[in-house]
Amino acid sequence: MLDAFISGFTQVFVWQTFSLMLIGIAIGFVVGILPGLGGPVTLALMLPLIFKMQAVEAFAFLLGISAVTATTGDITSILFGIPGEGITAATIVDGHPMAKKGEAGRALGAALMSSLVGAIFGAFALALAIPIVRPLVLSIRSPEFFMLAMLGVTFIASLSGRAVVKGLTAAGLGLMLAMVGLDPISGIERYTFGNLHLWDGVPLVPVTLGLFAIPEIIDLAVRGTSIAETRVDKIGGVWEGVKDTLRHRWLVLRCSAIGTYIGIIPGMGGGVSQWVSYAHAVQSSPDQQRFGQGAVEGVLGPGAANNSNLGGALVPTIAFGVPGSVTMAVLLGAFIIQGLVPGPPMLLPESQGGHLTLTFSFVWIVVVANIITVASCFLFLRQLARITEVRGSLVIPFVLVLIYLGAFAGANAFADLFVVLIFGLLGWVMVQLDWPRPPLVLGLVLGPLAENNLFLTYDNYGLTWLGFPSVLFLFVLILAGVLYPMLSKRRNRAQLAPIEPVPPSRTNGWHVVFIALLVALIAWALWEAKTWGLRARLFPWVIGFPVLAMAVTQLGMDLAGAVFTRATEPTEHPHDATPVARRTTIITAWILGFFALIWLLGFPVAVPLCIWLYLTFGSREKWWLAALMTALAWAAFYGLFEYTLHVPFPDGLIYQWS
Repeated sequence: MLDAFISGFTQVFVWQTFSLMLIGIAIGFVVGILPGLGGPVTLALMLPLIFKMQAVEAFAFLLGISAVTATTGDITSILFGIPGEGITAATIVDGHPMAKKGEAGRALGAALMSSLVGAIFGAFALALAIPIVRPLVLSIRSPEFFMLAMLGVTFIASLSGRAVVKGLTAAGLGLMLAMVGLDPISGIERYTFGNLHLWDGVPLVPVTLGLFAIPEIIDLAVRGTSIAETRVDKIGGVWEGVKDTLRHRWLVLRCSAIGTYIGIIPGMGGGVSQWVSYAHAVQSSPDQQRFGQGAVEGVLGPGAANNSNLGGALVPTIAFGVPGSVTMAVLLGAFIIQGLVPGPPMLLPESQGGHLTLTFSFVWIVVVANIITVASCFLFLRQLARITEVRGSLVIPFVLVLIYLGAFAGANAFADLFVVLIFGLLGWVMVQLDWPRPPLVLGLVLGPLAENNLFLTYDNYGLTWLGFPSVLFLFVLILAGVLYPMLSKRRNRAQLAPIEPVPPSRTNGWHVVFIALLVALIAWALWEAKTWGLRARLFPWVIGFPVLAMAVTQLGMDLAGAVFTRATEPTEHPHDATPVARRTTIITAWILGFFALIWLLGFPVAVPLCIWLYLTFGSREKWWLAALMTALAWAAFYGLFEYTLHVPFPDGLIYQWS
């Protein structure tokens, strides 16, 4: 094994292999920064190029792409509040608030350094796991899978600070959204309203873009400033982020281990590991109230887990041919093209007819690719951080275009743009009413995994699985995850009591309206499920009734808060909010206008037109600046999407009429 380990290292630095890896890194760099393209989509587009390559060259090229997308995806998440990759959404929660406070350099430095540590950890975990991989993968059964999913959902309640009930209700809403579509066993339509687009479920990328990016665009337009509300740190910001990685090295290593292990479990993927690692970062912090406001630990945890996840996901793919993620499923196609069979042959030395040297080359490709990427990023981080000082009026049209492009490119479906708008409205309302958004996304991610394993558990074990020691242990952890924030809140109130009284929570009528609508929606969903078969209604009822109980509890709390507010606070004057309301209305009109133009004219025509119209009439820039920026945007759009990737953009509605 040592000989194969060393030989794998030398293979990576053969000139042609190394050159192809650099090309892959360059492609992955761009793909990670641009929202919506996604590593799996790009890998699928690149598969035809590897037919004439040697095996090590092909995997250097493909792994070079996938190894860096999570790293560079953090850049877009931090600077603009838009996930460059679906697996970098958790970085937004604290990374973008840091950018708003002028700490973009620190956030980027922390994200990149923790990503490098995570990638190296995951790669060497792959090397060490090769001899012991079989018992590691086979040790988890369906009951443990289901309980682990529930554990992740309940731990995410800590993201909500003291609003635990809100966090759990939002997570439950995400789990129920995951039920939309055709039931995979019975084929029953669930909550599709006869819409064919919803047969495959609610798409994750447009939901994430809507929940996080649209509210940030509205906030940026309302503030009328740059992304950074204060001047970007000039000296030491980037290196301060590197020092943060060293200060919190045990957190980074623990989150790297979490990402690796979740990557090893087939079907979990980076979307799960980022949120579980974020929840661990919150739970392990003595000051949880900082999270969501710009805590650097909230950047370090997901950054490490995202990159260690790749090394873990390669373990079941190589050892059993079972893809650990969507990226690995595409990579299996590369094995077939190269005439390789995942499994024991990949773990045997060449003297016995195996490909152990190639397997170890994967380890070195991931390590070297991430070192090159992080080193390259550090050269330009200061310049990237200064983007947050650019006027928001110049940034908004480009980010809006990227949001719509990202939503469409996820599945090449125009209907996903409607999903962005719907969840953009929901995200904005949740921000205004102080509801946490990450639990909803995690519920949507974990929903299919939890439902499938709940059915398998019930089908195989009946109710006896409730007495399994592993299940009881995980149940205790779930209770701890729910009760700990509540007990912490009570303890903090007890400590504050001698100093100052803590009044009941204040709320207003809009809080009550929102939670009342949620209660009605959940009750309708439960009523709708009563006519379905056992397989189709099992998960909706198991999840739906507890979520309904939590929503009713929150409704009672909000009603009490609304009464207290009316009794103790003067009524606000409507004219106080007039400028904010007017700016919100204007940017909302532009968001809908971009959508309308793309719908009528199609992307190739609408993209430059939208940017020019906004720069000319929305932000009233000089005509030559508007023309120059529009031309650059169109050239980048055409060169990447039309000429290079050949993305099949549909014709606009106006052309279909003609």
